[in-house]
Amino acid sequence: MKIFGKSLHSLTGKLLVLIGSLFIISGSIAWYVFTFYTKEKLMDEAIKYAGSFVELTKKSTHYGMQNNQRETIQETIKAIGIAEGIRKVRIFNPEGKIAYSSKVDDIGSFVDKSDPTCQSCHVSPIRHPLGIEPQRLTVFKKAPWIITEGQGERLLKFVTPIYNEPSCYTAKCHVHSKNVKVLGLMEMDFSLSLIDKAIWKQTTFITVFGAIFAFVLSLSLCLILYKLVSKPVTLLADGMKEVASGELDYRVEINTKDEMGMLAQTYTRMTKELKAAREKLEGWTRALEEEVAKKTEEIRKSHEQMIHTEKLASLGRMAAGVAHEINSPLTGIVTFAHLMLKRIPPENKLDREDLEVIIEQAERCSKIIKGLLGFSRATPSEKRLLNINEVINRSIRMVSSKADFHNIKFEINMDDTLPPVAGDLSQLQQVFLNILINASDAMNNRGAIHVATRRVFENETAFVEVEFTDTGPGIPEEHLEKLFEPFFTTKPVGKGTGLGLAVSHGIIQEHGGTITAKSERGKGASFFIRLPIAEVN
Repeated sequence: MKIFGKSLHSLTGKLLVLIGSLFIISGSIAWYVFTFYTKEKLMDEAIKYAGSFVELTKKSTHYGMQNNQRETIQETIKAIGIAEGIRKVRIFNPEGKIAYSSKVDDIGSFVDKSDPTCQSCHVSPIRHPLGIEPQRLTVFKKAPWIITEGQGERLLKFVTPIYNEPSCYTAKCHVHSKNVKVLGLMEMDFSLSLIDKAIWKQTTFITVFGAIFAFVLSLSLCLILYKLVSKPVTLLADGMKEVASGELDYRVEINTKDEMGMLAQTYTRMTKELKAAREKLEGWTRALEEEVAKKTEEIRKSHEQMIHTEKLASLGRMAAGVAHEINSPLTGIVTFAHLMLKRIPPENKLDREDLEVIIEQAERCSKIIKGLLGFSRATPSEKRLLNINEVINRSIRMVSSKADFHNIKFEINMDDTLPPVAGDLSQLQQVFLNILINASDAMNNRGAIHVATRRVFENETAFVEVEFTDTGPGIPEEHLEKLFEPFFTTKPVGKGTGLGLAVSHGIIQEHGGTITAKSERGKGASFFIRLPIAEVN
């Protein structure tokens, strides 16, 4: 939908709809209040005028009633009844018999009980049997209300009681006793045609004037919005489109001193700065490409050195702790166990079996240390078929004897039917050890590490997937993308080099696989390593 060529979603369209709605709502309220006030004011004046006329008529007949001059009263009523705007004047007694009337034919007849005049005294004004809605209705008091005749003319009806005043019951001609309160009722009907015409003319004038005023104001508003808002905004939008397409020489001509002019000046400065920045950026890009090519070769040469360096760093930390805790007492345990075994008689089988267990476990520790020393030696990369489960178990055995892992529980769930993978045992073991040590550090040496292996498929290619999940605090989301960058670490100074995961990432890539990480704060971290299944001839 469009208004004056502009979409409702445009700034001009929204302003037109918003301000137009405010005009319509406020104008409608003002029109209603003003017409209602005018109507009420005119009606109040009509009622006031009619009430004064009723009192005048009542006083005009007062003398004739006291002196029982019936002809004089009738002539007075008849003369008043032919005045402009007076439709009917009549006087009747409490029984409803008409004594005087501006319509001579009504004299002597009785008022119909369903007539509004009778209902004013004998029926509650709230539920009138004829459906009449009186405005002011009080029994035995002046009570004007509005009725409509058959021709559609509205009448203002007044019914006022004629009380038995002292001047009445003390007169010689008076036949009523002092105890009678009301002698009769005077009824007068006033036409509201003149008032209705005045109200209609006033309402029509206000409506026409308001419509013309709203039209002129709306037209002026449209012109102002087009000149001050729509046209400048359109020019600026076109300029932005040109800039987005790469045309930085496009100019916006808005020569005003208001906010739109300031925006145009800002746009011009922005395009100049963007053009200068683009030229500078292109120069930087060329220089950066040359530098990247140079550094790439250097990184390739240093990558192999980093692999061995991180392996020695990881094993150095682990081997130093194991050797310090185990190797010192190990020699003494084995030596004295053999001496005690020689001194124990052959028939003491129970003690001899215990000593043999001690010797066996000590020799097992010796084998673990030999494995660590063998792993730490620099050996050339040699890929061969490997059972990934055996590599993982070997890595777990190497760390399980370390003090940092005494309070860590391993939950192992491996698939025994996995096919072999082609890889370097030492390098893959280095990756697994690095992940296990990182998990221990993250959990402060307490918790559980879940290790699982499975076969997965990606793009119709089969892989062996290894999962390491710890129960640590997790890795912040903003750090996940930087985990495998060289020298990035979340460990405190002196505890990590920031090369372990970067080296591990390089090793897995060299094996044709991938390594990824997932984590939620407070729910630990998971590392997934995928290695391609080897082709067996």
